[in-house]
Amino acid sequence: MKSDKNELYEDLKSQILTMELSPDQLLDELGIGERYGLSRTPVREILRRLAGEGYIEIQEHRGARVASMNHDTLRNFFLVAPMVYAAIGRLAVQNYKPFQLRNLQTTQARFRRACAAHEARAMVVENNRFHEIMGEMSANTYLEPSLGRLLIDHARIGHTFFRPHNSEMERHLILAIRHHDSFIEAFEKHDEGAVVDLVYEHWELSRCNMQMFIAPRSPTNE
Repeated sequence: MKSDKNELYEDLKSQILTMELSPDQLLDELGIGERYGLSRTPVREILRRLAGEGYIEIQEHRGARVASMNHDTLRNFFLVAPMVYAAIGRLAVQNYKPFQLRNLQTTQARFRRACAAHEARAMVVENNRFHEIMGEMSANTYLEPSLGRLLIDHARIGHTFFRPHNSEMERHLILAIRHHDSFIEAFEKHDEGAVVDLVYEHWELSRCNMQMFIAPRSPTNE
Protein backbone atom coordinates (compact mmCIF):
# COMPACT_ATOMS: atom_id res chain seq x y z
CA MET A 1 0.00 0.00 0.00
CA LYS A 2 1.43 3.34 -1.08
CA SER A 3 0.71 6.18 1.32
CA ASP A 4 1.87 9.71 1.87
CA LYS A 5 3.46 11.07 5.03
CA ASN A 6 0.32 12.91 6.12
CA GLU A 7 -1.72 9.71 5.97
CA LEU A 8 0.86 7.94 8.12
CA TYR A 9 0.86 10.82 10.60
CA GLU A 10 -2.93 10.91 10.93
CA ASP A 11 -3.23 7.13 11.16
CA LEU A 12 -0.60 6.72 13.87
CA LYS A 13 -2.06 9.64 15.78
CA SER A 14 -5.58 8.18 15.72
CA GLN A 15 -4.30 4.71 16.69
CA ILE A 16 -2.60 6.21 19.74
CA LEU A 17 -5.64 8.29 20.73
CA THR A 18 -7.97 5.29 20.48
CA MET A 19 -5.57 2.93 22.31
CA GLU A 20 -5.17 0.70 19.25
CA LEU A 21 -1.51 1.32 19.99
CA SER A 22 -1.00 0.82 23.72
CA PRO A 23 1.09 3.07 25.99
CA ASP A 24 4.77 2.03 25.87
CA GLN A 25 4.19 -0.11 22.76
CA LEU A 26 7.34 -0.30 20.64
CA LEU A 27 6.95 1.03 17.09
CA ASP A 28 8.66 -1.00 14.37
CA GLU A 29 10.10 1.62 12.03
CA LEU A 30 10.85 -0.88 9.26
CA GLY A 31 7.47 -2.57 9.58
CA ILE A 32 5.65 0.77 9.45
CA GLY A 33 7.54 1.72 6.31
CA GLU A 34 6.65 -1.57 4.61
CA ARG A 35 3.00 -1.31 5.63
CA TYR A 36 2.62 2.24 4.32
CA GLY A 37 4.94 1.95 1.33
CA LEU A 38 7.35 4.57 2.64
CA SER A 39 11.13 4.60 3.00
CA ARG A 40 12.83 5.04 6.37
CA THR A 41 13.45 8.77 5.90
CA PRO A 42 9.79 9.90 5.76
CA VAL A 43 8.85 7.40 8.49
CA ARG A 44 11.50 8.88 10.76
CA GLU A 45 10.29 12.39 9.97
CA ILE A 46 6.77 11.47 11.05
CA LEU A 47 8.00 9.74 14.20
CA ARG A 48 10.02 12.81 15.14
CA ARG A 49 6.97 15.01 14.54
CA LEU A 50 4.82 12.78 16.75
CA ALA A 51 7.53 12.78 19.41
CA GLY A 52 7.63 16.57 19.37
CA GLU A 53 3.87 16.65 19.94
CA GLY A 54 3.98 14.15 22.81
CA TYR A 55 2.42 11.11 21.13
CA ILE A 56 5.55 8.97 21.20
CA GLU A 57 8.96 8.87 22.87
CA ILE A 58 12.20 8.27 20.99
CA GLN A 59 15.25 7.02 22.85
CA GLU A 60 18.68 6.59 21.34
CA HIS A 61 19.47 2.95 20.55
CA ARG A 62 16.02 1.92 21.83
CA GLY A 63 13.79 3.23 19.05
CA ALA A 64 10.34 4.78 19.24
CA ARG A 65 7.51 3.78 21.52
CA VAL A 66 4.06 5.13 22.34
CA ALA A 67 4.09 7.68 25.17
CA SER A 68 3.67 6.01 28.53
CA MET A 69 0.88 6.47 31.06
CA ASN A 70 1.72 5.84 34.70
CA HIS A 71 0.50 6.88 38.13
CA ASP A 72 2.36 10.19 38.06
CA THR A 73 1.05 10.95 34.57
CA LEU A 74 -2.54 10.37 35.62
CA ARG A 75 -2.21 12.28 38.89
CA ASN A 76 -0.78 15.31 37.08
CA PHE A 77 -3.39 15.03 34.34
CA PHE A 78 -6.33 15.24 36.75
CA LEU A 79 -4.64 18.05 38.66
CA VAL A 80 -3.83 20.28 35.69
CA ALA A 81 -6.39 19.51 32.98
CA PRO A 82 -9.32 21.65 34.19
CA MET A 83 -7.07 24.66 34.78
CA VAL A 84 -5.54 24.48 31.31
CA TYR A 85 -8.91 23.87 29.64
CA ALA A 86 -10.42 26.90 31.38
CA ALA A 87 -7.51 29.15 30.42
CA ILE A 88 -7.71 27.94 26.82
CA GLY A 89 -11.45 28.62 26.70
CA ARG A 90 -11.06 32.12 28.10
CA LEU A 91 -8.30 33.05 25.65
CA ALA A 92 -10.11 31.41 22.73
CA VAL A 93 -13.05 33.79 23.20
CA GLN A 94 -10.70 36.75 23.17
CA ASN A 95 -8.50 35.76 20.23
CA TYR A 96 -10.31 33.50 17.78
CA LYS A 97 -10.51 34.26 14.07
CA PRO A 98 -13.72 33.74 12.02
CA PHE A 99 -12.17 30.91 9.97
CA GLN A 100 -11.35 29.04 13.18
CA LEU A 101 -14.97 29.21 14.30
CA ARG A 102 -15.98 27.81 10.91
CA ASN A 103 -13.45 25.00 11.37
CA LEU A 104 -14.99 24.30 14.77
CA GLN A 105 -18.46 24.10 13.21
CA THR A 106 -17.24 21.77 10.45
CA THR A 107 -15.53 19.49 12.96
CA GLN A 108 -18.66 19.41 15.11
CA ALA A 109 -20.69 18.35 12.06
CA ARG A 110 -18.28 15.45 11.49
CA PHE A 111 -18.42 14.57 15.20
CA ARG A 112 -22.23 14.48 15.08
CA ARG A 113 -22.19 12.18 12.04
CA ALA A 114 -19.69 9.86 13.71
CA CYS A 115 -21.86 9.72 16.85
CA ALA A 116 -24.98 8.98 14.81
CA ALA A 117 -23.16 6.14 13.03
CA HIS A 118 -21.59 4.86 16.29
CA GLU A 119 -18.12 5.10 14.71
CA ALA A 120 -16.04 5.13 17.89
CA ARG A 121 -12.68 5.80 16.27
CA ALA A 122 -14.01 8.75 14.27
CA MET A 123 -15.75 10.08 17.39
CA VAL A 124 -12.48 10.08 19.33
CA VAL A 125 -10.58 11.75 16.49
CA GLU A 126 -13.18 14.44 15.79
CA ASN A 127 -13.69 15.20 19.47
CA ASN A 128 -9.94 15.57 19.84
CA ARG A 129 -9.81 17.85 16.80
CA PHE A 130 -12.64 20.00 18.20
CA HIS A 131 -10.59 20.74 21.31
CA GLU A 132 -7.38 21.17 19.31
CA ILE A 133 -9.09 23.93 17.37
CA MET A 134 -10.07 25.63 20.62
CA GLY A 135 -6.38 25.58 21.50
CA GLU A 136 -5.53 27.19 18.16
CA MET A 137 -8.20 29.81 18.81
CA SER A 138 -6.45 30.74 22.07
CA ALA A 139 -3.36 31.85 20.10
CA ASN A 140 -1.10 31.25 23.10
CA THR A 141 2.28 29.69 22.39
CA TYR A 142 2.69 28.53 25.99
CA LEU A 143 -0.69 26.91 26.53
CA GLU A 144 -1.22 25.24 23.13
CA PRO A 145 1.55 22.62 23.60
CA SER A 146 0.26 21.88 27.12
CA LEU A 147 -3.26 21.43 25.78
CA GLY A 148 -2.02 19.13 23.04
CA ARG A 149 -0.27 16.88 25.55
CA LEU A 150 -3.32 16.82 27.83
CA LEU A 151 -5.63 15.91 24.95
CA ILE A 152 -3.54 12.85 24.12
CA ASP A 153 -4.04 11.38 27.57
CA HIS A 154 -7.62 12.66 27.78
CA ALA A 155 -8.46 10.61 24.68
CA ARG A 156 -6.56 7.55 25.88
CA ILE A 157 -7.98 7.56 29.40
CA GLY A 158 -11.51 8.36 28.25
CA HIS A 159 -11.72 6.37 25.01
CA THR A 160 -14.48 4.15 26.44
CA PHE A 161 -16.69 7.27 26.63
CA PHE A 162 -17.31 6.83 22.92
CA ARG A 163 -18.23 3.16 23.27
CA PRO A 164 -21.27 3.49 25.55
CA HIS A 165 -22.61 0.22 26.89
CA ASN A 166 -25.53 1.45 28.99
CA SER A 167 -28.22 4.11 28.92
CA GLU A 168 -26.36 6.46 31.29
CA MET A 169 -23.29 6.49 29.05
CA GLU A 170 -25.53 7.10 26.03
CA ARG A 171 -27.08 10.05 27.84
CA HIS A 172 -23.64 11.45 28.67
CA LEU A 173 -22.58 11.18 25.04
CA ILE A 174 -25.67 13.11 23.91
CA LEU A 175 -24.89 15.75 26.50
CA ALA A 176 -21.29 16.01 25.22
CA ILE A 177 -22.61 16.71 21.72
CA ARG A 178 -24.84 19.44 23.12
CA HIS A 179 -21.91 20.93 25.01
CA HIS A 180 -20.01 21.27 21.73
CA ASP A 181 -22.96 23.08 20.19
CA SER A 182 -23.12 25.36 23.22
CA PHE A 183 -19.41 26.12 22.95
CA ILE A 184 -19.95 27.29 19.38
CA GLU A 185 -22.92 29.45 20.38
CA ALA A 186 -20.93 31.02 23.23
CA PHE A 187 -18.02 31.80 20.91
CA GLU A 188 -20.40 33.41 18.43
CA LYS A 189 -21.67 35.64 21.24
CA HIS A 190 -18.14 36.27 22.60
CA ASP A 191 -19.48 35.11 25.98
CA GLU A 192 -16.35 34.35 27.98
CA GLY A 193 -18.23 33.40 31.14
CA ALA A 194 -20.42 30.90 29.32
CA VAL A 195 -17.39 29.26 27.69
CA VAL A 196 -15.59 28.86 31.02
CA ASP A 197 -18.74 27.46 32.67
CA LEU A 198 -19.05 24.98 29.80
CA VAL A 199 -15.43 23.95 30.19
CA TYR A 200 -16.06 22.82 33.75
CA GLU A 201 -19.36 21.12 32.86
CA HIS A 202 -17.69 19.32 29.97
CA TRP A 203 -14.75 18.30 32.15
CA GLU A 204 -16.99 16.94 34.88
CA LEU A 205 -18.93 14.92 32.32
CA SER A 206 -15.85 13.01 31.19
CA ARG A 207 -14.01 12.93 34.52
CA CYS A 208 -16.23 10.26 36.09
CA ASN A 209 -15.94 8.04 33.04
CA MET A 210 -12.16 8.39 33.02
CA GLN A 211 -11.95 7.49 36.70
CA MET A 212 -14.03 4.38 36.01
CA PHE A 213 -11.51 3.39 33.33
CA ILE A 214 -8.61 3.84 35.74
CA ALA A 215 -10.30 2.11 38.70
CA PRO A 216 -13.29 0.10 37.45
CA ARG A 217 -15.79 -0.99 40.00
CA SER A 218 -15.25 -4.46 41.37
CA PRO A 219 -18.21 -6.81 41.14
CA THR A 220 -19.99 -7.14 44.46
CA ASN A 221 -20.10 -10.48 46.16
CA GLU A 222 -23.60 -11.76 46.52
